[in-house]
Amino acid sequence: MTNPFDLSGKTALVTGGNGGIGQAIAVALARAGADIAVAGRTPPDETRALVEGLGRRFAAIPADLSSIAPIPALMEETVGTLGGLDILVNNAGLIRRDDPLDFTEADWDAVLDVNLKSVFFLCQAFGRYALGNGRKGKIINIASMLSFQGGIRVPSYAASKSGIAGITRLLANEWAGKGINVNAIAPGYVATSVTTALRADERRNAEILARIPAGRWSEPADMGGPAVFLASDASDYVHGTILPVDGGWLAR
Repeated sequence: MTNPFDLSGKTALVTGGNGGIGQAIAVALARAGADIAVAGRTPPDETRALVEGLGRRFAAIPADLSSIAPIPALMEETVGTLGGLDILVNNAGLIRRDDPLDFTEADWDAVLDVNLKSVFFLCQAFGRYALGNGRKGKIINIASMLSFQGGIRVPSYAASKSGIAGITRLLANEWAGKGINVNAIAPGYVATSVTTALRADERRNAEILARIPAGRWSEPADMGGPAVFLASDASDYVHGTILPVDGGWLAR
């Protein structure tokens, strides 16, 4: 029987894949057989070594997704270098923290531009490519627990991740019948550089762990398996889902 999780012959573009969740997803997709392009502001040298160590092709494409200007060239270079594009993982993201009474317009715009505006227009570019070339495609957006909850001191981040859930569902409605699956992964509390200060806060760390039935913070690698599923033929009838990978946080 054919392995429905096999990604051999597929190509994936992962934004923000130089470390953390993006790197873990890129490596998991490569382990399943996909060639990988990574787009971001910093060179993904470690990710390249890991992907090429698995025998897969790799392309590093500089792109600052604080605006949508790089998107056409990003798509063209991915397709030109790797010969096609089958999977888009919108992982690049930004967070700014402050009290809502003090939150600035600059911090609002910076987060929404990266986390929501660029994601939508990357999805649009991918959709145009796939539909224009008669190809099936898989889009995986990275949502958050704040796609379901409000959070504190992160108004623009909460808005952006709620927006990710909305455009994931909208695009699934538009494209499910046209061969493009649009879904999202909503990570729980993940041990990355972004959460270092939170994990170092003894009180907050204890509060968070007490709420997670699994009893631990997740590791970036925990997102790899769900990403492979959503990128593969195994998820062909899965559309518009926001998949929590949270150790049971939302079930509490």
